[in-house]
This record gives sequence, structure tokens and C-alpha cells, in this order.
Amino acid sequence: MAGKRNEKPSMDIFKVLLEASKEKKKAKREQLLKSIGVKEFFEEGNIKIDMKTCKGVECKFCIKVCPTNALYWKTGEIGITEDLCVYCASCVLNCMVDNCIEVRRKRENGTNERFSNPLDVLVMLNNINTRNRMKVIESVLPDEETYLKRYRKPIFETESRKNNY
Repeated sequence: MAGKRNEKPSMDIFKVLLEASKEKKKAKREQLLKSIGVKEFFEEGNIKIDMKTCKGVECKFCIKVCPTNALYWKTGEIGITEDLCVYCASCVLNCMVDNCIEVRRKRENGTNERFSNPLDVLVMLNNINTRNRMKVIESVLPDEETYLKRYRKPIFETESRKNNY
């Protein structure tokens, strides 16, 4: 009986601390992004710059196009403020060196995306735009019959109008 009183439900303190740390970091990030007026679009992500291939000294394009100023010039290389990065991929799109900047991100629907050159970004954006266009078309014209009823003129109707004139 005494042994049962001493038994306590086990709790993984490291897991609790890790979750608390993640929540604190998320709250700090939300506050930072809110202060500059930027909306968060992705659940999580990361950005890496390969300093061996980076030509930042020559161009600094990624720094110029970053909407949140997450990229900055520090002594001899490009620096990243991870808390400010929204993983928009504008840096990858404007980088003159393929595979120099890599962005990984996770959408709210669970889709993981990874790109490291402008072509990857453009293909991804085109796919997203195509899906959005198809949704709009399907909402306006759900099937072929609806389209034909709305836009196709009957052949006989036009001939009968010609005969009347």
C-alpha cells in the first residue's frame, strides 16, 4: 500500500520544456511579424545559404528583395534573422547563383515545399496559380453542359435571324 502512494504519474520534463520553448519562440515570431505588418503563411520552414557559392559581395540581390529584412549584410557574408523570414522565396527567385539559397517550408495543409533555384520557384508559383484558376473556373462553370448553355449559340437560331432580315 505504501508503494502505491509513492508512485506518481510519469511526466517527460524535457518534452514539456521543448513544447514551452516552441510556444515562446512562436509568440516572439508573431509579435515581430505583426510589428512590421507581415502575415504568416507557412506553419514552419527554414532557409539556408551556401556561403561557398554565394556571390553576395557582388550583387546583394537577395538582401534588396527581402520583404522583411530577414537577410542582411554582415562582415563578408549574408546573414539571416530566422525569426523574420517568412519563407516567401523572393531571395531564391532573385539569386543569380542556382542552389545558393535553399528555402524549405510547410503549408497549412501539410504540403512540404523545397526550392533552391528560380526555376523551382516559378514552377511552384505557376502550379499554385493554375490550381486557383481551375477552382474559379469550376465555380463559374461546373460542367460542359453549363458552359454550352451559357456561351454556345444555336446554329438554327442564327440562320432564322438571317432569313428575317
